[in-house]
Amino acid sequence: MDFYTRVLGFETVTFQPDAYSVFRKDGVLIALQDQSQLSDDHPLKPHNRAVGLGIEIVIEVVDVDSVYSQVQRENWGIADTLARRPWGLRDFRVLDPNGFYIRITETTVFEGE
Repeated sequence: MDFYTRVLGFETVTFQPDAYSVFRKDGVLIALQDQSQLSDDHPLKPHNRAVGLGIEIVIEVVDVDSVYSQVQRENWGIADTLARRPWGLRDFRVLDPNGFYIRITETTVFEGE
């Protein structure tokens, strides 16, 4: 929760300690729940593998520069710095506390569309 609210600037929509909580930034909703609340056979519970391995989460934001500055102010490690990519969009990458690889990218929706 701290990473998504403090570091990435998401707002809390609903919060229940150790239960299903929802956070919002621009048009993105992220739901978090403590893994201890999942049944042992739940497909999201890691079984002999690192959490986040092979997963990339892409979050589109209206102001990628502002989010990048926020992450730097919070001294969170940057996995890949803010840059324009070959496909034309600017983004940067971080790892969340659980090891998920997160790409923060500028929105693909431009004014006038």
